[in-house]
Amino acid sequence: MTDGPDNAGSVLEYLVRSIVDTPEAVEVDMVAGNPDRYDVRVADGDMGRVIGRRGHTADAIRTVVRAAAARSERAVDVEFVD
Repeated sequence: MTDGPDNAGSVLEYLVRSIVDTPEAVEVDMVAGNPDRYDVRVADGDMGRVIGRRGHTADAIRTVVRAAAARSERAVDVEFVD
C-alpha cells in the first residue's frame, strides 16, 4: 500500500506483517474521511497477536501510525476488523 507522500498506510502494513504468523493474509484498507481510517484484517489466529495483552500492542501500532500521518498533517485512526 502506498499513500504518496504520506506513508502511514505503508508503516501500518509493515508493522502488522512483522507481528503476525501469516503475513500474506494481512489486508489494510483506507476509508477516506476526517480522520481517515485504516481497516486492518488478519488471519483468524493472528488477531490476538495484533491486539496484544490488554490492547497494548494495538495501542502502540496506532501511536506509530498516527505519528507517521502527522508528518503530512493528516489525522488517521486504525481499526482492527474481525
